[in-house]
Amino acid sequence: SLVQICVLLFTCLYMVCYLILTHFKKTAEFITGEFDSFWMLWLCTFTLSVAVCAVLLLPISILSNEVLLTFPHSYYMEWLNGSLIHGLWNLVFLFSNLSLVFLMPFAYFFTESEGFAGSKKGVMARVYEAVVLLILLALLVLGIVWVASALLHDNVARQSLYDLWEYYLPYLYSGISLFGVLLLLLCTPFGLSRMFSVTGSLLVKPRLLEDIEDTLSCTVFEEDSLFRKLNCNPSCWVKLNMEAMRKEYLAVQSRRVALEMRRKASPWQRNLGYPLAMLILLALTVMCVLMVCFNVLELLLDETAMPRGMEDPHLGMASFSMFGSLGAAVQVVLILYLMVSSVVGFYSSPLFCGLLPRMKDTNLTQIIANCVSLLILSSALPVFSRTLGITRFDLLGDFGRYNWLGNFYVVFLYNMMFAGLTSASLTKTVTWAVRRELIRAFGLDRLPITVSRSTIPFKLLLASGLSKIQ
Repeated sequence: SLVQICVLLFTCLYMVCYLILTHFKKTAEFITGEFDSFWMLWLCTFTLSVAVCAVLLLPISILSNEVLLTFPHSYYMEWLNGSLIHGLWNLVFLFSNLSLVFLMPFAYFFTESEGFAGSKKGVMARVYEAVVLLILLALLVLGIVWVASALLHDNVARQSLYDLWEYYLPYLYSGISLFGVLLLLLCTPFGLSRMFSVTGSLLVKPRLLEDIEDTLSCTVFEEDSLFRKLNCNPSCWVKLNMEAMRKEYLAVQSRRVALEMRRKASPWQRNLGYPLAMLILLALTVMCVLMVCFNVLELLLDETAMPRGMEDPHLGMASFSMFGSLGAAVQVVLILYLMVSSVVGFYSSPLFCGLLPRMKDTNLTQIIANCVSLLILSSALPVFSRTLGITRFDLLGDFGRYNWLGNFYVVFLYNMMFAGLTSASLTKTVTWAVRRELIRAFGLDRLPITVSRSTIPFKLLLASGLSKIQ
């Protein structure tokens, strides 16, 4: 049944998310096994599980439609139908509202609370304070949303006071989703450009005009020198900044380990893995930009290209891609790639880089902030993908009731901004990456600091490269 399938799926995701959070949480905060810390971790795990479910909504829906098209009369696929997919969308919408509006604010208030002045210290005193703060926050947000709706729609504002569940929560979630979509607009293009450097740091790069043995020997000598300075009599180096030297030693040590990995790598891994990964990333990024440009043309010519909601998904009737199952698989890959890129761009941005979790060194407040951020990004992913035209699967349930989805100018401007930002970020990243690799390969990175490497002419690069080849 629907309930059993949803419970089984959520249980599996919950166990995976619990393992992820226990991998990053600070051990000192949970070593005593306190009851309140356990419940806060449970709320964070629940929220992260809902975020993963929101990410998988569109891929599961698209793949379910293709499976029903491939096996229309299969007995083993009778459980896979439109009511199941529609129920998943409604449950994710409900739990996202519950987590963003109630659970995560309560977890944060409970973590920071100590109980009211004069009350008996304990867990219940902290719970009372957290509940009072949550009620005050709910009233404040309700007032702000009601004033905003009164300014925009005067005839609907009074009705919203009497129809709280049907109007207020979807209206509030529409604003949260709009914020998430705008956050995706800023983080995803930056993340698409950062994916090249992040992937490059995990792979072994080819040896382009580089003597790796010479570079490794210099790095080993530098590491030994710093090690002796750190372990000698401190009175000899009293004027040196020991903390800066320790950081430099760790950086040189990590560079030495990376060089040893490059030396031990096989020729296939060294010469095929890195170029193939870069080509795949470039192909996925260019495909995203081309699909968005094609969606812009469709918005100008066809009204059906506008994102909208639907009541019945009608699974198994027709493919949501003009290229059939192959196109649907490409859509799923692009949706997941955009989500990964948005997370990379989010944690790479100067505003949110401080939220980046560290293994066994992330406190409970940071875990709450990370869960809320990931839930906002993931719950906006279906709207984001449909607005950009990555998929033709229309939004189900309350996801399609957002007021701004029917505004042509908002959707058109959003597509244009995404295409422009992604193209600009990709061009800048590829240009600087090629230039940096050429400078490193020709040995010009060891020039004195007074020489500006940005002003190095191309003739000098070419001359240095030819001399190295000779």
